[in-house]
Amino acid sequence: MKAALLLAPAAATLLTACDQSPPTQPRQPIVVRSEAQDQLHQLDDLNRAIGLKRAIHQSGYTCKRVESSGYVQEYKNLSMWMAKCADKRDWAIFVGPDGTAQVRPCRDLAQLGLPACVMKVSRAKPG
Repeated sequence: MKAALLLAPAAATLLTACDQSPPTQPRQPIVVRSEAQDQLHQLDDLNRAIGLKRAIHQSGYTCKRVESSGYVQEYKNLSMWMAKCADKRDWAIFVGPDGTAQVRPCRDLAQLGLPACVMKVSRAKPG
């Protein structure tokens, strides 16, 4: 009987402790970057235009000449770039930490829930 009386307060204490959880720390996002992502920032206008144009062509799209290009923002773990082509089409190029690129027409980004094509630094005609 005494054992049951001693266990009752212990059980009550355990039950009230279950509702109290320690405060959680905000989670820091894990950012994975590649050398390829960082190198794009170091390229001059001409070489960046060549790289972005190559990504556009490898994705099955066409761009005869990149008139201007620039960095847009980081989106998740992708670096987002923009290329304005001579045929008046604008492209968003998402470069991943594995060096791959995903290309989307800028006009489609809103319906896909992706950031808008707005360059942070506008680059003049790379050639």
